[in-house]
Formats: sequence, C-alpha cells, structure tokens
Amino acid sequence: MTSDVPSLWTRRDLLRTTAVGLALGASRLALPVNAWAARLPDGRVSLYNLQTDERLSVTYRTVTGTYDQGALNELNYLLRCHHTNESIMMDVQLIEFVNLVQKRIGGRREVHIVSGYRSPEYNEHLIRMGTRAARNSYHVLGQAVDVQIPGVPLRTVREVALRFGCGGVGYYPRGKFVHLDSGPFRYW
Repeated sequence: MTSDVPSLWTRRDLLRTTAVGLALGASRLALPVNAWAARLPDGRVSLYNLQTDERLSVTYRTVTGTYDQGALNELNYLLRCHHTNESIMMDVQLIEFVNLVQKRIGGRREVHIVSGYRSPEYNEHLIRMGTRAARNSYHVLGQAVDVQIPGVPLRTVREVALRFGCGGVGYYPRGKFVHLDSGPFRYW
C-alpha cells in the first residue's frame, strides 16, 4: 500500500462500490438505481490513446445512473483496435473500473491507453509475433484495457486497482502498463 495516494473512500464505501460493480456486471447496460449511482464516482473519464494520439474527456453516466449512448460510442471509438480501425461495444463494467481507478488516484489525471479493443486478427498477429497476448484475450471481447497514468508509478496504479477487488489486474513493468479487465477478480 502506498501512502502517497489519498484515501477517498472508507472500507464500507469500497464494499458498496464493489457490490455496485457486481450488480452492473449482472446486466451490462442495466441502469443502476439512484442509490447505487450516488455511491459511484462521477461518470466522467479522461483518456488519451497512445496508439492513435487521440484524447477524450467524456461524461458517460449521469448522477442518476443513466448511461449516455453517444458518450459510450465515443469511448468505443477511442478504444478501437488501432491495427484494423475496428471498434466494438466496450463493456460498461470495464469503463466503470477505469473510472474508479482514475478517481481514486486523482480524477484530474488523464489515463493513457496503451491497448484497448483488439480485433481477432490483430490479437493473432501479436501471438504469432511472440508477444504475451492471450489466445482468449479479454481485449478481443471489449473487456480489457492496458493503461498507464503519467506521474503515477505503475505499482501504485496496480495497488489501487487491486483494492477494488473486481476484474483482472495485470502488472507489466517492462511493458510500462497495468492491464485492467472486467472478467472475474484475479491478479498477476
């Protein structure tokens, strides 16, 4: 645990937020009830795609829990496969996970996307090249991103993500990124 990251939520808040994440996972685009939405940080993310040199700051969810489909489409486009230019509907639970990490570290810090969606063709290409891409990657399903946050050590990003206890968290210091996905909780 790092002491340079401010504690924004109590353990009780964290447990409630994790429960909200699990509820969101049960129905990917279901609207959370007002009480759930009030426990989540604001539905705004600021992202920079390192592969396409594009930025996006967008509010994708209102305080009442309504998702803005136009904003979600903008996120889908920003997180598209940079190799094929294809996009897919990204998992809202993943977007919420990125939002939680961003807000916990400091909401004004832009999250840099190293990799978002990967088309099956691009994922196979990476495997043939000998990278550590998984054959059944969550990236291919629109359920994973690889991130870094300028000015924040990767260890800190990893520790903050692990505290939420939701999704997958992979630590890749040589690749200079942390993998986040909306699959079951696990870490490596």
